[in-house]
Amino acid sequence: MRVLPQRTYEWQSFRESIVRTMRLFILISVSFLLLSGSGSVVFADTAAFRSTQYPLPRFVSLRADEVYVRTGPGHKYPVQWVLKKQGLPVEIILEFDNWRKIKLHDGVTGWVHQSLLSGRRTAFVISGENAPLYKKKSKHSGVVASIEPMVLAQIKECESSWCYAEIASFKGWIQKSVLWGVYEDEKFD
Repeated sequence: MRVLPQRTYEWQSFRESIVRTMRLFILISVSFLLLSGSGSVVFADTAAFRSTQYPLPRFVSLRADEVYVRTGPGHKYPVQWVLKKQGLPVEIILEFDNWRKIKLHDGVTGWVHQSLLSGRRTAFVISGENAPLYKKKSKHSGVVASIEPMVLAQIKECESSWCYAEIASFKGWIQKSVLWGVYEDEKFD
């Protein structure tokens, strides 16, 4: 059996006391944040990532054929992946200076420079099957084309549950519910 000097034992006891105090402080802090209302915490975090007065989240599209998506808001952060489709719709979820945190249709996120984004609206079919493009805003009007999933469409106008889209040489109305790139309650022209 090893006998520790009294001084070492006192130091270990002091150290354990500090660790217990820190754990208690962390527990109280987390409890306070949870009890004070999560809405204010989320708002404070989101408000810190605002550079414009445009709404968040919002849809935009890629301006370039090659867009570097980074792990953080700046050139010093490494590139996560490269998007290679001009016009691809992305959702801006945060802003920081000239950088925008975007989300793709599959939920993947990353940061891109604002100069690589365009306000031009695009969308694509996300349902598992082809979606009809109608002549008018009615399922009873004639079908202009059958649009395959992941085909890129330029969105010109959206009303209630319909969007006017241009896809290749076809123009017509498509239901919002089958598109990724517009919100269900969004209206614009």
